[in-house]
Amino acid sequence: MTRVGLGFDLHPLVDGRPLVLGGVTVPSARGLGGHSDADVLAHAIAEALLGALALGDLGRHFPDSDSRYRGISSLALLQHVVAFVTSRGGRLVNVDATVLAEAPRLAPHLDEMAKRLAETLGLDADRVSVKAKSPEGLGLLGRREGIAAMAVASVEVAA
Repeated sequence: MTRVGLGFDLHPLVDGRPLVLGGVTVPSARGLGGHSDADVLAHAIAEALLGALALGDLGRHFPDSDSRYRGISSLALLQHVVAFVTSRGGRLVNVDATVLAEAPRLAPHLDEMAKRLAETLGLDADRVSVKAKSPEGLGLLGRREGIAAMAVASVEVAA
């Protein structure tokens, strides 16, 4: 049986932090604020994987009240989620993700993001899609107050 999960994440842009998306440090004057490295792309994918098997959300498994996760790489968190999903009999099939950001331009970095995510997920590169969309100046994302990401993940499990 194939199960599908939907993930979403949003973090504010702040001064003094690197911008990490899909495990790639993207040149930017501001980065994302959060307890971990605040990689919204990795977080959205992890949320999608957890959702596919109804395993709760990232905050439940990696609470921001736990100092072990302060500044941690979100790819490390994603590795833990993959292990959790596979320990429950899940086999990842594919991931499709979109980053929503007014700036910086992400197109030059999308292939590297997909590559790093595929490696972390244990998937072939042709099973991980990463896209970027501009909010066209609309809302908090358009005002460059934050960056968001959404993802869909397919996971096969025994019936």
